Amino acid sequence: MAQFPTNLNEAIEWLASFGGEPDGGVTRTLYSQSWKDAQQNLKGWMEEAGLLTNYDCVGNLFGKLPSSNPNDQTILIGSHVDTVKSGGKYDGAYGIIAGILALIQLKNQFGQPSINLEVVSFCEEEGSRFPIALWGSGMMTGVYSYKDIRDIRDSEGISFETAMMAAGFGRSEYRVRDDIQTFIELHIEQGPTLEKVNKSIGIVKAIVGQKRFRITVNGESNHVGTTSMKWRRDALHGAINMIHDLYEGVKEYDEDLVTSVGQLFVEPNVPNVIPNHVQFTVDARHPNESVLSSFCQQLTSRFETHAKKHDLDIKIEMWHEVHPAQMDRKLNEMIDSICTGSSIASHWMNSGAGHDAQLFARICPTTILFVPSKGGISHSPLEFTSTKDLETGLDVLIKFLHQLAYNR
Repeated sequence: MAQFPTNLNEAIEWLASFGGEPDGGVTRTLYSQSWKDAQQNLKGWMEEAGLLTNYDCVGNLFGKLPSSNPNDQTILIGSHVDTVKSGGKYDGAYGIIAGILALIQLKNQFGQPSINLEVVSFCEEEGSRFPIALWGSGMMTGVYSYKDIRDIRDSEGISFETAMMAAGFGRSEYRVRDDIQTFIELHIEQGPTLEKVNKSIGIVKAIVGQKRFRITVNGESNHVGTTSMKWRRDALHGAINMIHDLYEGVKEYDEDLVTSVGQLFVEPNVPNVIPNHVQFTVDARHPNESVLSSFCQQLTSRFETHAKKHDLDIKIEMWHEVHPAQMDRKLNEMIDSICTGSSIASHWMNSGAGHDAQLFARICPTTILFVPSKGGISHSPLEFTSTKDLETGLDVLIKFLHQLAYNR
């Protein structure tokens, strides 16, 4: 008979063993063997705890603590089971584990809730195997359908559909659920804010919107020594001015606006040749759509001005866009009240990373609770959150669910 965890720390290590690596990291990508093992063992744990389990047809796993009325709406709690390659033990996993432990304690202490409580282990969020992210929650909320993965393959050439069907899923039509009343996600912060302000719980106001651009600048290659500075069409010179303006432009906005140039390619990349081709990326994020759009319009205008000044050709492509998602104010005020009443230091903040919750915010009241990440490190074997902080997050979640599902 399988041995299932009995406490939070044990559960973190137990789940990390599925896809665990020698350096302490975890690789558990969508529909892989380690992914299948993790989901099946989570299902076994949920069943041992007395929860009613099922998979949907893309591999999202559910464990329900039902109310007396089978037609009741559901409060859904959870996160994603997949990881990035050589990721940490806590990202996603903590939200699933805390959800299961919360339902176990509520069931043992208070019995049947007055509304269905359900924990979900989303099949995928990271986009680390296939070039699509938030697949599990995207199917649940109607953002995606099977047609979105039709031509997608992983780095080994395996199609999404082949991998999904080999794992036992994708064989029937997907029905979008209409019974989700509330969605709650408990997650590690993946950043340094809570640690720096010395708070135990982050109450997320909004998940930022994101816009990512690919900027291509073309000029003319020539000999460094024989071409006068005034006659050059130096693509790198123009790009440097654009990038400088990008970072200076951020200062004109509030501190919630962040941006970065993550990739930079230069051709011909030879010491004594003037670059004729530069390509770089821009990632810009802000919790307010109008602010984000204003900044992106500004950077486009400034880049075009620099291109004209340096006699360069420029192409600006937006290749990724996610709109900001506002979390539910009433839910957040309940969390704030719980923290105050329990003498837990909390901090209202935005999430600079994307989460499954951003899709649920489109269809129902939704929120995220954060716990601190040591050093702000995530997506790494060094990812760590203390037992005390993990337990504080679980305690707040249990009190929150009790108010929502037992005090109605």
